[in-house]
Amino acid sequence: MGYLKSTPNTEGFFGEYGGADLPPPLVPHFKEITDAYLRLSKSADFIAELRYIRKHFQGRPTPVSHLKNLSDLCGGAQIYAKREDLNHTGAHKLNHCMAEGLLAKYMGKKKLMAETGAGQHGVALATAAAYFGLECEIHMGEIDIAKEAPNVTRMKLLGATVVPVGFGGRSLKEAVDSCFQSYVSQADTALFAIGSVVGPHPFPRMVRDFQHVIGVEAREQFLEMTGELPDMVAACVGGGSNAMGLFSGFIEDKDVALYGVEPLGTSSKLGEHAATITYGEDGDIHGFRTIVLKDAEGNPAPVHTVASGLDYPGVGPEHAHLHRTGRVTYTAASDTEALDAFYKLSRHEGIIPALESAHAVAFAIREAKAHPGKSILINLSGRGDKDIDYVTETYGFGE
Repeated sequence: MGYLKSTPNTEGFFGEYGGADLPPPLVPHFKEITDAYLRLSKSADFIAELRYIRKHFQGRPTPVSHLKNLSDLCGGAQIYAKREDLNHTGAHKLNHCMAEGLLAKYMGKKKLMAETGAGQHGVALATAAAYFGLECEIHMGEIDIAKEAPNVTRMKLLGATVVPVGFGGRSLKEAVDSCFQSYVSQADTALFAIGSVVGPHPFPRMVRDFQHVIGVEAREQFLEMTGELPDMVAACVGGGSNAMGLFSGFIEDKDVALYGVEPLGTSSKLGEHAATITYGEDGDIHGFRTIVLKDAEGNPAPVHTVASGLDYPGVGPEHAHLHRTGRVTYTAASDTEALDAFYKLSRHEGIIPALESAHAVAFAIREAKAHPGKSILINLSGRGDKDIDYVTETYGFGE
């Protein structure tokens, strides 16, 4: 049996990581979600409707672009990008949000709920709610609301209720905490549409499977463009949904090296980065076991990155597993490197990337020089419309 069909196991474990450690009141609700997903993911009607949505609403397939100018600038490897920035709403998030909305519709739910960091998941879920005629409640940290104002406006225009989260670090972890608290009293009628390959089972598997379309398309497109598979495949990793979407298309191609790029922030000092796999240790967060950045008391540590969507002290359990098995190599890019990549891609390719995606671009820029004659495929997981005000007001327009 292939990797994707055998992993995770029936309890939601990827090796030692994953599972579902839930408050007793939520156990039956997550079982309901699991049972519905396992049934519907094999349903021809569900699959046909999802394929129709992806083609006629989302605009899939998104293309792979050869970043020729950036490749020439760097020297060495040829750089390619899977263009999830061209997916409707501007990022990969809609791939699982439309699927989660469709799941909610089939389950008879009336409302979609979620956390969001950069706001892309929030926008995508608000879009899905509008499409399916559902209510929508989005929890977002106050710091991220200020940084990602355009996405807050979009969510409200789409009809979502945006709940500001003002406790703790006022960022993504706290948004998850807040949404879980709100969901407990609404679980009969609402679906908590977790925004990444994190959370209790079945979400790490379910979101990966819904994002698998990225890898399937990219593998086929790259073969058609070049006649061979890429030598290196890379994506940014916060929770890790865009990365698992891309990696899943190449996971069984042993000659393709896979790289996850974490946010190194401003330094390796605890609280100044969000490089969970690079500096974390085994632990539990939000109802599942994974690798976690911990403070001196063993609690999830404060984190920092210029990219709000990567601002999480944990990581998807499948990423922890792939790190442990060695199938994926995890590295990091700093705020400075990500900003440099943001400006370079904008100036030399006419593509303004999301700050999250700019971490993957930074990896490609860094690695290209050392790998002449090779090819690097990155996931351009989102576009930078949401970031342009923050970047230009804080850092200017680059050189």
